[in-house]
Amino acid sequence: MAGQIKKMIDSYTAQMSQGDPIRMGLIQSKLCIQGIIPKRFDESSPDDPVIMEKLRTIARQANINL
Repeated sequence: MAGQIKKMIDSYTAQMSQGDPIRMGLIQSKLCIQGIIPKRFDESSPDDPVIMEKLRTIARQANINL
């Protein structure tokens, strides 16, 4: 199903930032450093299992449920 990565990124950034737009920008920057560029993914982006697993790993480390 296309768009899963976008949903995962949105869920992760929303939970980590707790609604603070400044923190959201910082979290997105941290994802970029870890190799996941949030702006590259939208609702029609194909789901890449490698990227999805990377996001799950990052979320697990932060105790976030995606």
